[in-house]
Amino acid sequence: MPSLFPPRVPRRLLACLVGGLLAGAVTAPAAAADSWTVPADARITIRGHGYGHGHGMSQYGAEGAARAGLGYRKIARFYYPGTSWGRAGGRIAVLVSADTSDDVVVLARTGLTVRDLGSTERWTLPENGASRWRLAAGPGGTTVVSYLTKAWHQWKVLTSDAELFAGGEPIQLVTPTGTRPYRGRLRSARPSPGSSARDTVNVLAMDNYLRGVVPLEMPALWSPAAVQAQAVAARTYAAYERAHPRARHYQICDTTSCQVYGGYAAEHPASNAAIDATRGEALLVGGQPAFTQFSSSSGGWTAAGSVPYLTARADPYDGWSGNPVHSWSVVVTDEAVEARFPAIGNLQRIVVVGRDGNGDWGGRVVSMRVIGSAGRVTVSGDAARSVLGLRSTWFTFAVRAAR
Repeated sequence: MPSLFPPRVPRRLLACLVGGLLAGAVTAPAAAADSWTVPADARITIRGHGYGHGHGMSQYGAEGAARAGLGYRKIARFYYPGTSWGRAGGRIAVLVSADTSDDVVVLARTGLTVRDLGSTERWTLPENGASRWRLAAGPGGTTVVSYLTKAWHQWKVLTSDAELFAGGEPIQLVTPTGTRPYRGRLRSARPSPGSSARDTVNVLAMDNYLRGVVPLEMPALWSPAAVQAQAVAARTYAAYERAHPRARHYQICDTTSCQVYGGYAAEHPASNAAIDATRGEALLVGGQPAFTQFSSSSGGWTAAGSVPYLTARADPYDGWSGNPVHSWSVVVTDEAVEARFPAIGNLQRIVVVGRDGNGDWGGRVVSMRVIGSAGRVTVSGDAARSVLGLRSTWFTFAVRAAR
């Protein structure tokens, strides 16, 4: 299950979040016991809680809360205090990362239509025996529309970027790794004016987009209230990203840097029902979509985020028996740590410099230091988590000689 729940922190915020933790956040000093001497040839056990950054909703916690009888609105209220209920709809533009080519190729089908985004003209493509249709960059910012029989044939040159759609029915996008169905429109879009490169962007209604998100972020067959809370969090997060677009030609990506989106093939009846049950509902702050981060497991305490409604608080719902990442442990050797911090030489000591003050061991690691024969390195808790491959920044150490 952890593979379904990667951390949810946008890359563009990571540097400022880490910098803020080290430079400006109020943190608890580490206890005197947060220092470990490391002998030569050591085995280091790292114990921890939770999976992900811990901001906002714990997905395992949402399921635990649902099992405790909470409805989706109470779950949302617990994890996003200070937000209010509102609406989010409209369309959203999603970068399709699987299509790494500079063209958009789809399988031919009845009703397939192309639209010129510059002139706004549209044409229903002929049923002429073609097996595929293609949008490719032409000279001067134009788009060349072609079709495939035994070979590719040019059909029309459009004035600008262009998109394909089929009257509300899914269309099959051909990517380098296979064919994938998508609702809405598939757009061939320039990253910048004058660029000869093109990206594939899926433009579709918000709740149709969510149908390809929610079952990849949370098991669709979990308790309905948990999946409904996930639908609200994902809808709100998407609306926030739309208001703070990633690029000029799309608003949100389809990977773990945003929310995982798999298109029509990812849909599940149970998660579709959760989306329908919460249709259009979103969480607002000051009348605008909230930044509803979520992650797999809080470990029993949520972590303070970059906005006031992402609070640090004890989470009584995360520790239900079905959560395998509420508590975890891994064992590494001193050589493995040295390989990740080569500047230190032979590892001699590990020191946790600061924690956030919440929960076991004083809470999540804010900064730590590794000291060796050749030098020392101080890193943020987020950097330590990344370098050591840990599930979260909430961890502690136990050190012993390997023999």
